[in-house]
Amino acid sequence: MMQPRLEAQKTSPAAYSALLALEAFVRRAWKLEPSLMELVRMRASQINGCAYCLDMHSKDARAEGETEQRLYTLSAWRETPFFTDRERAALDWTEALTLITEGHAADEVYETVKQQFSDEELVNLTVAIIAINGWNRLAIGFRNVPGEYQPKAHK
Repeated sequence: MMQPRLEAQKTSPAAYSALLALEAFVRRAWKLEPSLMELVRMRASQINGCAYCLDMHSKDARAEGETEQRLYTLSAWRETPFFTDRERAALDWTEALTLITEGHAADEVYETVKQQFSDEELVNLTVAIIAINGWNRLAIGFRNVPGEYQPKAHK
């Protein structure tokens, strides 16, 4: 059975609070579709192989009304007709920033995402991608155990 290495929130409450503050900003500033936010979180977590975050955000996405079909095909979003142009641009940007060493957020990806999002939305989307990558690294590094997370009631 998988065991966590340590509990970051108990070991360094100040560091954990800093990441929570970033997450709180993302949630306040995010004036975009909640489903888009969960797709971004799921895609980054898929790339990073974060089981804990995949468990959490698949549950949150379903609670927000996301379909099983879109969740199951998210890793192959380019080959499906299930995502809007706006979602595709956000997913491409998510991949570019999560895999930053592969292309350093190529100009063509930036130009595509810029067509779908205002400047403020693009900054907020980017900060959301930064946040989920941070959470992924915390959960993977300290071996957070997936399975127990339950989403809050649908708003």
